[in-house]
Amino acid sequence: MLMPKKVKHRKQMKGRMRGKAYRGSKISFGSYALKSLETSWVTSRQIEAARRTMTRYIQRGGKIWIRIFPDKPITRKAAEVPMGSGKGNLDHYAAVVKPGRIIFEMDGIAEDIAKEAMRRASHKLPVKTKFIIKEN
Repeated sequence: MLMPKKVKHRKQMKGRMRGKAYRGSKISFGSYALKSLETSWVTSRQIEAARRTMTRYIQRGGKIWIRIFPDKPITRKAAEVPMGSGKGNLDHYAAVVKPGRIIFEMDGIAEDIAKEAMRRASHKLPVKTKFIIKEN
């Protein structure tokens, strides 16, 4: 699973997820892409599950690029811990995904296969997505 090697601060505030993604909203590497239409945190497990699904479907042909990285630490309190006594311990990492953000890119395979692989991957993600093709 994806996670940062080193972080400046072990625990981070939640923050706000307002507005659209301007960075990372254009296809840079492949010919086909999966674009987010909603705002959400996408965990490293969800990214890995989607990647595995796509790789399996395209039978390890072509190339896949993951355009998001889970660098936001998410904390969780232990079970049956009373209120108070500070912030919980680090549980997992997530990527902040805004509308318009490219999540995955693909190249080297037929369009219909890429579309089906992306559709299957989108079922593993907590956001509504759209399949897009690069204009020449």
